[in-house]
Amino acid sequence: MNEQEKVNILMVDDQPSKLLSYEAILDELGENLIKANSGEEALQCLLKTEVAVVLMDVSMPGLDGFELAEMIRQHPRFQKTAIIFISAVHLTDVDRLRGYERGAVDYVSVPVVPELLRAKVSVFAELHRRSKQLELLNNELRVLSNRLIVAQDEERRRIARELHDSLGQCLSTAKMLAESILMTPNHSNQLLRQAATDISSLMDHAIQQVRSMSYLLHPPLLDEAGLQSALQWYLEGLSKRSSIDVSVDVQPDDFPRLAPEMETAVFRIIQEALTNVFRHSGATKARVNLMREEDRVICSVQDDGKGITDGVAEFRPGSIGVGIAGMRQRVKDFEGEIRLRSAAPGTLVEVVLPLTPQRVRLLA
Repeated sequence: MNEQEKVNILMVDDQPSKLLSYEAILDELGENLIKANSGEEALQCLLKTEVAVVLMDVSMPGLDGFELAEMIRQHPRFQKTAIIFISAVHLTDVDRLRGYERGAVDYVSVPVVPELLRAKVSVFAELHRRSKQLELLNNELRVLSNRLIVAQDEERRRIARELHDSLGQCLSTAKMLAESILMTPNHSNQLLRQAATDISSLMDHAIQQVRSMSYLLHPPLLDEAGLQSALQWYLEGLSKRSSIDVSVDVQPDDFPRLAPEMETAVFRIIQEALTNVFRHSGATKARVNLMREEDRVICSVQDDGKGITDGVAEFRPGSIGVGIAGMRQRVKDFEGEIRLRSAAPGTLVEVVLPLTPQRVRLLA
């Protein structure tokens, strides 16, 4: 919705003459004006059309304004719709309070001042327009964030493949050449033999580093054997590389293969959570739980470190880093939930992802 796009204004009154009067007052706003002659007709209109402002008479036969407003507010779609009451009869403070309690944003008495009514409706119409613009921008931002995460995963996969297939092969060849020097008989030059030995040792170290970098960027097991195997490999490596004792519990034992994008998302969420444990928590132990239920996947990471602040637990801007923000975005992309809290001791990260039939990989 751009700034020039019109919004719908619903006018509700059982007297056609009043509807014509409201139409004349509001016509110069340039918005779409919709008329309803009863509360029942207004409800039908609301169910079919998105409305920015409802201008309604309080005293109507059948479904009066108060009852109509209460019904509108009970519907999730209309909880933020602006409702303006107009009344020539119910003018006491009690009547106004009753109107506001039922969700009115304003209460106008008769006789209506055209300029005042026009200004009020204009403000709420513009608020609705700006709200829709913000909603569209947020949706676009979510799409862009998702594309960025997908692009990052693809780039990690590409770099991992390049490291393994290109640089790794070059290092392996260099190692073979160094070893061929060692295997050549009748070496008289001890320095040459020592140099070849050192080169071979360095190649071994470099090859191992390349393999580790490649696997950490995108573990081949994630594509070949699935999430459970990739996690087992990663957690074993993390325990060896750090001073943190990491354990894992996966339920059920025959944890199913998931769609590739979901397996990647769960792996990255757990990886990022454990990276934060390693960097910030001061923990000595961490536990990963992964569970598949009928319609959802639940994973949690808990450590025995120093815990987190309220700002981090509440995802306050400025309190969370890129890692937690990335975890949160991955969870949002799957319409899931993520919770952070101090566990006394330590921190608990809990993630719940809905599991649809499309997110379960069927193996032949």
